[in-house]
Amino acid sequence: MTISSKNARQQSSIPLWRNRDYVLLWSGQTISTIGGSVSLLAFPLLVLAVTGSALQSSIALALRTLPRTLSMFFAGALVDRWDRKRVMIACDIGRALSIASIPLALGLGHLTFAQLCFNAFLEGTLQSFFEVAYSSSLGQVVSGEQLSAAMGQEEVVEGITGLLGPSLAGLLYGVASLLPFLADAISYTASFVTLFLIRTPFQQVRTDVRRHLILEIREGFAWMWRQPVLRTMNLVNSVGALIIPGSTLVLIVLAKQQHASDTLLGVVVACGGIGALISSLLSPLIQRTLHVGRAILITRWAFALLWLLYMLLPHFWLLGVVEFLIGFADPIEDVPYFSYRLAIIPDHLRGRVISACRLFTSVSNPLGLLLTGWSLEHWGTAPTIIISSVVLGATALALSCSRAIRQARHPQPGTA
Repeated sequence: MTISSKNARQQSSIPLWRNRDYVLLWSGQTISTIGGSVSLLAFPLLVLAVTGSALQSSIALALRTLPRTLSMFFAGALVDRWDRKRVMIACDIGRALSIASIPLALGLGHLTFAQLCFNAFLEGTLQSFFEVAYSSSLGQVVSGEQLSAAMGQEEVVEGITGLLGPSLAGLLYGVASLLPFLADAISYTASFVTLFLIRTPFQQVRTDVRRHLILEIREGFAWMWRQPVLRTMNLVNSVGALIIPGSTLVLIVLAKQQHASDTLLGVVVACGGIGALISSLLSPLIQRTLHVGRAILITRWAFALLWLLYMLLPHFWLLGVVEFLIGFADPIEDVPYFSYRLAIIPDHLRGRVISACRLFTSVSNPLGLLLTGWSLEHWGTAPTIIISSVVLGATALALSCSRAIRQARHPQPGTA
């Protein structure tokens, strides 16, 4: 019996919240995710304060997201080669030092736009590697039977972050502009400590011969492409990602058109976090009712229909209901699909396959934001919302026509 199979047998007999290593991993990532959201929201405010330029602020933000696209070609292959735990620890140390340099330079009066751009690019690069390593490792820390429950807790963290991040960022930045970044540096340090204390190996021992990096990247992509569910979802997601990221931009424009206050806009956006949090807490019940394919189809049709309500509701505050429902629908798909994806990928390929999956949306997300902005500027809100809803409806129809999606089920324990 291998070390990995012994770990799996031990984990399956331990309730999720009594699994010491999972609790350490979850708590560390919860703290660092909240800290990261605080600094992410405060970052453009600081760039704007330092430079006085909205253009330079957008450049710095772009440099933070650019590494996600650039690194997806090789991050997964490298993470599969390297020790995943050491990768995550190194990323946490690097991010803590990078973020801590911002309040240090600010306090000394030497903070520059060039440094902020460097910090943004470094943060984005380390974040990309960390996310792939973390996603690849979760299946080693919990048993296959507990993957869905663990994924549900990931969505709980997203909901909590959506609620706490904006308010904490505004509060801390209002007291002192360096505080959000100090808080983030501390959160990465907490994550490093919890990772250091985890005993479970984050990957199985690789016995295959190491080959050229390009060949290993191709192997991960080829394996993903042979899986009909993953292939279909990735192709459809590359289209859906042109629309969904633009929802916040649509809300901002609607708020200005209806003369809604910034406070009301914040409340409406927070409603999405509340919906996601409640749905995540209900995910065990939902998964007992819906199999993977049905959960995907319900979510995608809900997105297409709810999108139209952006245009139809007469009062801006009613959009809080729409945001709540969209937030509620999101985990209905995410929890079963991501746990299904992780369960079927062989451990030695997880980093490469997850990177291949993310590559499909890493280009569509920023492109979708640009297209949404252009459409709002030239055509207005109503045509933009209608086109977006039609595109989302087309993606839902495409998934409904896929037998692989309709029949998707979680693999039985021991069969993946």
